[in-house]
Amino acid sequence: MTQALLQVEGLTKQFHAGGGLFARQRSMTAVRAVDLTINRAEVVGVVGESGCGKSTLARLVMRLIEPTSGRVRLDGTDITALSPKTLRAARRRMAMVFQDPYSSLDPRYSIADILAEPFVVQSRRMPARTVETMLETVGLPQTMATQYPHQLSGGQRQRIGIARALVLQPEFIVLDEPTASLDVSIQAQIIELLSSLRDRFGLTYLFISHDLGLVRYFCNRIVVMYLGAVCEILPDPKSAPRHPYTSALLASNFSPDPAARRTLAPLAGEIPSPFNLPSGCAFAGRCPRVTDICRMQQPPLVAEGGHAVACFNPL
Repeated sequence: MTQALLQVEGLTKQFHAGGGLFARQRSMTAVRAVDLTINRAEVVGVVGESGCGKSTLARLVMRLIEPTSGRVRLDGTDITALSPKTLRAARRRMAMVFQDPYSSLDPRYSIADILAEPFVVQSRRMPARTVETMLETVGLPQTMATQYPHQLSGGQRQRIGIARALVLQPEFIVLDEPTASLDVSIQAQIIELLSSLRDRFGLTYLFISHDLGLVRYFCNRIVVMYLGAVCEILPDPKSAPRHPYTSALLASNFSPDPAARRTLAPLAGEIPSPFNLPSGCAFAGRCPRVTDICRMQQPPLVAEGGHAVACFNPL
């Protein structure tokens, strides 16, 4: 029987802009009423176009930013209601690997200092040989402990970011596009490392990416977002899409095999402004299957056999 480690319930985040002397305040809903359950030792991928709310969702799950409404439960504990002191203790079970491996590491700290910092934040004593053990775990030489981030390659810096995330032995790790800024060959090495670490330590991942092909390779389930809302959850990477937007994403995925190449049919229409979302389905203006009800009502996310889709006219 699978056991849920993380539960997201109605998670919503609004940002406000303007509101000066001559400008009225405007609101943008970056994440809209997201419901999601992640089981132990599972890898759940989140995909979508730039600006769809993937990274905001990641930061909400970690409570790096405060939600406007909704809850995040870690193993049954509502972390959105915790005080800063209690949240610090809960964060020992959570960690995050960021997209840019350079800006996420303090350039003034040596690698040994970077790996020791989580223990300082948690007011805990670091066990002996922790730095050496973590460097070995992520495939780096122990001599690198005295070096600084600017002396490392992009792939090496990302391995340090992964080591820092692992140093407190968390159960759940958010991976916010951890391979986006790396060369293709290095991307493969990082994904292989993350896969082996998951098997070795029984980790649970939330994997944020814009690369649908990579997500289909690495993840157990796929969550597709569009303008802050979940439009489809695929129970298996090989599942056929039912939402027109997911189908368009899959059709636009590049294949190096000449036999598998096809003529891309780009979606018509413009992406709505997040400051002025339509009253109905946000994808209605670009959807080839749109009907009148799509323009009037927001379709609910309906699950059937583990496959959930928010569409009045699914494929």
